[in-house]
Amino acid sequence: MKKIVMGSFQLGLLVIFLMACKGEQKENTSTAAQEANQKPNIIYILADDMGYGDLGVYGQQKIQTPFIDELASRGIRFTQHYAGSTVCAPSRSSLMTGLHTGHTPIRGNRELPKEGQNPLPANALTIAELLKDVGYKTGAFGKWGLGFVGSEGDPNNQGFDEFYGYNCQRMAHRYYPPYLWHNQDSVLLEGNDWVNTVTYAPDKIQEATLDFITTNKDQPFFAFVPLVLPHAELITPNDSIYDIYRGKFEEDKPFQPPHDYLSDYGPAMVPQKYTSQAEPHAVYATMVTRVDAYVGQIVDHVEKLGLSENTLIIFTSDNGPAIEGGADPEFFNGSGGLRGVKRDLYEGGIRAPFIAVWPNKIAENTTSDHVSTFWDMMPTFAEIVQKEIPSETDGVSFLPTLLNQGRQNQHEYLYWEFHLKGGRQAVRKGNWKGVIYDVSSNPNNLELYDLAKDVKEEHNVAKDHPQIVAELQSIMKEAHVDSELFPLTQ
Repeated sequence: MKKIVMGSFQLGLLVIFLMACKGEQKENTSTAAQEANQKPNIIYILADDMGYGDLGVYGQQKIQTPFIDELASRGIRFTQHYAGSTVCAPSRSSLMTGLHTGHTPIRGNRELPKEGQNPLPANALTIAELLKDVGYKTGAFGKWGLGFVGSEGDPNNQGFDEFYGYNCQRMAHRYYPPYLWHNQDSVLLEGNDWVNTVTYAPDKIQEATLDFITTNKDQPFFAFVPLVLPHAELITPNDSIYDIYRGKFEEDKPFQPPHDYLSDYGPAMVPQKYTSQAEPHAVYATMVTRVDAYVGQIVDHVEKLGLSENTLIIFTSDNGPAIEGGADPEFFNGSGGLRGVKRDLYEGGIRAPFIAVWPNKIAENTTSDHVSTFWDMMPTFAEIVQKEIPSETDGVSFLPTLLNQGRQNQHEYLYWEFHLKGGRQAVRKGNWKGVIYDVSSNPNNLELYDLAKDVKEEHNVAKDHPQIVAELQSIMKEAHVDSELFPLTQ
């Protein structure tokens, strides 16, 4: 793999994170294990609430993302890749199960009274289970949100040999929690008590990620890295990354919640509020650049271990940019000029960056407009490891596009649904995009957009194409299978 040529900015970032991990890894100069390992290692990095336009390689002008931009130059960048949903849990469920939100078991961010969310059922097949079945060591590091500890949805019960991070999405709203989970054990974070901010949890998660890669370097591994950043709350360590942006932007919208920064959880584990933030623009930019530095460190670590040639690295995001906690996607053009943000089914809420690097397999510095999505990852990985999927999938393998080999099958359509705000549905078929908002009140009020001419979805042409409207409405009825746990309208 081509080496990164680093400027002082990039070197500074790597120094910060190498120090944060408090330990050097020795370079593995032997390639014997790599040559013997015919199955590629897979590292799937998932940012949280990072918009399509938050990266330099996707047009970002105010935030620096040099490592991810460099990663894109080493492989392929997709321009029409879609998240599984417009919010966290169903997007991850769609990714893990290979099913869109009309079929996947978890279709909303439904919270349980205590710590955790509704669990994936035991009979769900996940990517981790599929890869584990063909000899992969599997690990997840970051935010789970698909089943509380000990439940059937616990990551250890869904194919992951190791989990470290936030099991509960509510907990992940705070970056200085008292503890994280390592499999079935809670691990205390020094100095943290919901108020005091000593140990930054994402740094600890990054350490665990790198340790997993090191430990499993001599066998095929799957590292699922669902980062928490840059999801609200907006808070960052007072370090040299923050120094890049401190005082740089106009801060005309300081974030001030109605109460002081107190414990995020009461006796019933009910989340209350985000921290106040005087510099939300600077802090958000810092958090995105921190994601970039984590990615740079993972790539550097893989190279030092001699694993680059046999490792597929993917970077993407779980949904569009958020507006909570002081986040301001309009200021940063976080949606990349597309309409909508998180919780929208317009393009800005569901279109995601997607970068993949696999030396000598994926051509460098290439771009694809192939229409792909989260639920494609299961069949794509299955084809890579030559494993038949023992269950139904809504996905289509896009390995031919990644490798620029063979015939690439296309989706008949893509489908999404969102279960709040009266229910929302969206379908993409070819270049046609149909969207219904407030399904409970207006189930037939479908907006129609021609993405080939109107990617910003500014011109509703439903009146001009009644046959297309009828076709997309029919697809919505076909794609949605009722769920007692997650009704479409609630």
